Amino acid sequence: MDADLKKTIDAIRENTGIAVSVYTGRGEPLFGAEGKAPSGFEGVFRDAERNVTFFRAAHRGRQYICSVAGCTDVQRNYAYLIADMVANAGSRVPGTANLPKGEFLRRILLGECAEEDIRRYRDKYAVPDRPCFALAVSAEGEGDMAGLLAQYAESDADCAVMIAPKDGAFIKFTEADSEYQSSADFANFLAQSFQEELGIRARVGIGCTVRRFEDVAQSYTQASVALRMSAQFNTAGDVHSYREFVLIRMLEELPAARRAEYLSVLLDGEARELLKDEDLASTAEEFLGNDLNVSETSRNLYMHRNTLMYRLDKLERMTGLNLRKFSDAVTFRVITILNRLV
Repeated sequence: MDADLKKTIDAIRENTGIAVSVYTGRGEPLFGAEGKAPSGFEGVFRDAERNVTFFRAAHRGRQYICSVAGCTDVQRNYAYLIADMVANAGSRVPGTANLPKGEFLRRILLGECAEEDIRRYRDKYAVPDRPCFALAVSAEGEGDMAGLLAQYAESDADCAVMIAPKDGAFIKFTEADSEYQSSADFANFLAQSFQEELGIRARVGIGCTVRRFEDVAQSYTQASVALRMSAQFNTAGDVHSYREFVLIRMLEELPAARRAEYLSVLLDGEARELLKDEDLASTAEEFLGNDLNVSETSRNLYMHRNTLMYRLDKLERMTGLNLRKFSDAVTFRVITILNRLV
């Protein structure tokens, strides 16, 4: 399959959470697909029996069939949107050499530029040959977001750009003598600066460090995924690293049927009632969030230690999992993630 098409499909999943399967124009599976797709249709075809929406998409002059799970009007709208994204990705972005620096960088981060264009940007603006990472910043209020981001460049190489009116990106190159100990240290500093200087909350996602600037779009995609996942799973805090959600991403990439199968194995009988008990489930989440520390959890919940122990014992009776044991706590985390995904 065309490598650019696979990259586009991966980017759609990373940025939206929508899993897209790809087939040849005749319905043979190519990527993320199980079985064959129907081929005797034009436009969009909703298969109620398989609960799948199939649609045709063109990429670099070749015809493909794609599909998404579900067959409601929502998936039909996704089909038209994704077909346009696939078609547009097959057309090289024109005129990058004459783009303003900010727009050029924005397109690079969104994965809209070919590698030769990225090298052109690097040469034109003397981008250093050093590892770097990207931050995705989402503000919840009005203010000079672009100005604030720009003023925190430690070197001439560091740069910021607005992706959307309230969404920005910051690219930071690693420095041996940096005053920040890590990418998380710098991200926390940025979030605090938004609160102190603009009086608004900012959520920051951290992408992994990449060896070369040509791969910075991958880091920005990871940072964006961290923001999306933290919102989807109501994760406490304003700063989140992509690494926090690798387990979720691994489980998310499993076929839906396999996720449901694993959940049914882990949750049987009375254990299913646990997820309906909001008090018990929230207590378990708080306990995990406090690194299995009983004293810290009871203090944060304003709950007597004995009450907390009673709830943990009740959870163990229902699930067979003792959350005070690390291995059982990991299993419980997998259960909660699968339940959200299913």
